[in-house]
Formats: sequence, C-alpha cells, structure tokens
Amino acid sequence: MSSSWNGPKVNQQGRPVVLVTGGAGYVGAHTCLRLSEAGFAPVVFDNLSNGHEAFVQWGPLVKGDVRDAVQLDAVFATHRPVAVLHFAALIEVAASVTSPADFYDVNVAGSLAVIGAARRAGVEAMVFSSTCATFGAPVRMPMDETHPQAPLNPYGRTKLIVEQALADLDRYSGFRSVALRYFNAAGADPEGRIGEQHDPETHVIPLLIDAALGKRAGFSIFGTDYDTPDGTAVRDYVHVLDLADAHVAALRRLLNGGETTAFNLGAGVGSTVRDVIRAVERVSGATITVTETGRREGDSPALVADNRKAVSELNWRPRYGLDEIVTTAWAWHTR
Repeated sequence: MSSSWNGPKVNQQGRPVVLVTGGAGYVGAHTCLRLSEAGFAPVVFDNLSNGHEAFVQWGPLVKGDVRDAVQLDAVFATHRPVAVLHFAALIEVAASVTSPADFYDVNVAGSLAVIGAARRAGVEAMVFSSTCATFGAPVRMPMDETHPQAPLNPYGRTKLIVEQALADLDRYSGFRSVALRYFNAAGADPEGRIGEQHDPETHVIPLLIDAALGKRAGFSIFGTDYDTPDGTAVRDYVHVLDLADAHVAALRRLLNGGETTAFNLGAGVGSTVRDVIRAVERVSGATITVTETGRREGDSPALVADNRKAVSELNWRPRYGLDEIVTTAWAWHTR
C-alpha cells in the first residue's frame, strides 16, 4: 500500500470522500461540519441508534450497522473514501457495567469490521474516536499520552482494545491510524445547526441547563470531599468543534503519510463541578437547586489533559473556554 495520499477518490465537486461511521452522533456530526468546511466530502454511515438523521447536513447518509460486513463493503465500493473516521460506538459508562457484552460487540467487533472493510477496499488510514477513559484513575496530572492505561469500566476497556489492535495492525500490516482520546466533550455549533442530544442525558452541562430551564428539579453533586480546590471533582471540558478541528488535522496528517500515533484532546484546564454550575448560572441567569451527595464508585477526583503533543504535532489549539462552551450549549438547548 502507498504511504501517502495521492488518489483520485473525489466526489462530483472534486472533494476527497471520507467515510464517517457514527457521523449522525454528537462529535461525529460536528466533525462532518468541519470536514466540509475543510474541503472534504463526508459520507455518514450510521444506524441511527444514538444519532439523529437531522444532524446529517454535509453529505449523504448511508444507514447501516458497523457490525455488518456486507453493508460496509458496499459503502466502501460505492463511495471509495480516502480514509475512515470511526466514531460509531456505545459510550455510556454505566450501561457498559450493566451490559458489557453489548459494548464488546459494538465497540470491539464493530471496529474490527470497519477496519476489515477498509483494508479490503485498499483504504489504509483511520482516525479513531477514543477516550481518556482508557487511562482509568490518574497517577499523575495533567495526563499525557504516556500515562498508564488501566480502564475502570468496560467502556474504557473496549476503546483500549481497539487502540491496541490498531497498533498491531500498523506494526504488522501497515494500516495507519490516529487515536484521539477525548476528555469531556461539550458545547455546540454556535450557529445552532447541531448540538448535544442524548437520551438518556448523562453529561454535566446539559443536565445543568435542563435544571436552569426548569426541566429538572435540580442538580446533584456526587462527592464534595475530593482533594480539589472546592471539594468537587475536576474535569477538562473541551468544545466539540475544537475536537472536530483535531479530527481534520489528524486526517490530514494521515493523508500526508503520517505515522500511527495517539493524541490526548482536552483544553488542558480543569474545572470543578461548582465552576460549571456557576458558569451555567451566569449564562442562564437562573439559580440552580443543588443537592450534595456521596461519591460515585469509579469517579476520579480529577481528569485533566496534557495536550502539548496535539498542540505541537497537529498544530491544534483549543479556541473555546468554559464560558463559551456553556454559551453555545445554552443557545442550542434553548432553541
């Protein structure tokens, strides 16, 4: 296989086609927006189990399941992408504990099926949507790419298994990839075209916004006795469009012959739960009723990215701070 992209695989407008599995989901859809702006033609492959057809606005939607080799071979043959951006996965940590087999089926078997179809089609480049959950409990902060990986739940383990498979595929087969480990994705397209829409919703900022809008009675803080500035857990919130920009940069790196690697994607700044509550109250003008309760099993006191490798090698730098993240999320949820 060639080590760099020089192929004629373009759509009728002369744009290189990229297959985006899970492109109807939250991060996938925002990445399709950025891909289109960057001159690519995203083709979304999604079974809409967690995605939204209305989010597919920058290219065609092919309905299909990543575990179905026949469907995958057909979409590769029809659209002839230059690369794959693989988002399709189950992501709810609590569900991974209650239904681990489902996560191994979709996240591991599905990923291997996508890789297999790509290789059969002669496609040798994949950007993989991974997670900081592959690290587990932090042993040092901030967390760089060499931090030990010891996941605390099946969700994190399934993502780590795919990372390990990709490393082996590069070493023994020449299939190149970039794994992008997100910290806490948040925010929405500032123009309001797409945003965060999960059911059930488990992410902090949408839950707080719902509380500010009166859609929930209030908000629960799990743990107020951590060794953090105010006793509540610290997380690194990164805007979804900043994540999308990193995917485009990683794609370009691969198409220009870049080697297999991984990047941690976070703002590099930690915010406590109380910081986020205050930000939502500032933006909304509401006072949120807060209930304090005990720690949840498996929650880390703090998770903050060391993003220097992505800054250096992808020329990527987060552009949105916490207030801007909350402002764009508020605009989306109050549309």
